[in-house]
Amino acid sequence: MAAHAPFRNGRRGGPASRRGGGRAAPAGREVTPVHPVSLHSTGLAPAQSPPGPAAPGPPRGSRRRSERVPRPRRSRARRVLRALSLLVLLAVLGGAGTYVWADSRLAGDVDLAALPDRPAPGKGTNYLIVGSDSREGLSEQQARKLHTGSSAGAEGRRTDSMMVLHTGAHGASLTSLPRDSWVTIPAYVDPATGVHHKPEKNKLNAAFSLGGPELLVRTVESNTGLRIGHYTEIGFAGFVGIVDAVGGVRMCVDRHIVDDKSGLDLTEGCHTLDGREALGFVRQRHQEKAGDLGRSRNQQKFLSALAEKAASRDVLLDPSALFGTAGAGLDTLIVDKSTGIPQLTRLFEALRKVSSGSGTQQGVPVATVGYPTSKGSAVLWDRQKSAHLFARLRADRPVTVGDR
Repeated sequence: MAAHAPFRNGRRGGPASRRGGGRAAPAGREVTPVHPVSLHSTGLAPAQSPPGPAAPGPPRGSRRRSERVPRPRRSRARRVLRALSLLVLLAVLGGAGTYVWADSRLAGDVDLAALPDRPAPGKGTNYLIVGSDSREGLSEQQARKLHTGSSAGAEGRRTDSMMVLHTGAHGASLTSLPRDSWVTIPAYVDPATGVHHKPEKNKLNAAFSLGGPELLVRTVESNTGLRIGHYTEIGFAGFVGIVDAVGGVRMCVDRHIVDDKSGLDLTEGCHTLDGREALGFVRQRHQEKAGDLGRSRNQQKFLSALAEKAASRDVLLDPSALFGTAGAGLDTLIVDKSTGIPQLTRLFEALRKVSSGSGTQQGVPVATVGYPTSKGSAVLWDRQKSAHLFARLRADRPVTVGDR
């Protein structure tokens, strides 16, 4: 900080402090010059120095007001600069504190680096986004209200939705993977019993229930050829909490939807869905003509709208909403060990771009819906078109309408 300028208006320091050493004496008045006296030449100590004659000053009242130099004022620019500096300091300290707080709440339980038989890294980054039916954090009363079934009777957790978000030089692309997709689950060891299992055909969501997030990642990688760089999973409680924290998410439906299993009842038109209604919307599929494919489209649509709402000024400029959103998500969010706040921030920004239309969103090209299998009705991918889509993502090439 710059030092204050010395006083220049003569109020302090006597005549010597005046600019130019004072005014000249009036005409006709003889002034005796005063020469400095050296202490060494007189042999006196400083305390014994004889006082010299006082320097002549101007006649009383002769100073004109116009000659007075104003006391220096702190400029407005300096005050603004100091205020901005303080705000920047507070923002840095607050941001650092928020970062530490948020990062400490992440559950980095999934070790992707330890997975065997992985595809070679492609260009860009792939995030596997999973919505599970975990009831962790829900009371029995909340579970009944949300129509999720008893939290006490739900063993383990299963996947309700799965999406691959690809980010690269050509923007972001979000691809839904139907939970009933008929895929090959690679050989694995049961984490609970240690029993070895050979590769088998099954529905995609079975991989999660058989071997947890690790087997799900391996199954997605082996069937798509995409190397998953980051894993994120959120349960029912976290999903509901985030939606409520942002003040609800606006969605429009083209018909009246009533679903007893999810507890959803939406009339035709646009609605701001709270957490309970949003959970019902992304879970219901029996009212969708395309079944599981229709549900996947709803999940894509809602996730993009949620990202857009969370990035709105209403949320970002409201500390309670911002911290509520972060807290609700982090409480039940499960990620891999290499995923921290920076990676989640990039994921969030990519989802927002998809919502704004600068990215693409699509489902895996499907050949047959209701494909009969030993595990029940499944979704069979179009082998040629799906391979083409995944090849473009792996090479970080733009996804066009013809690729979807």
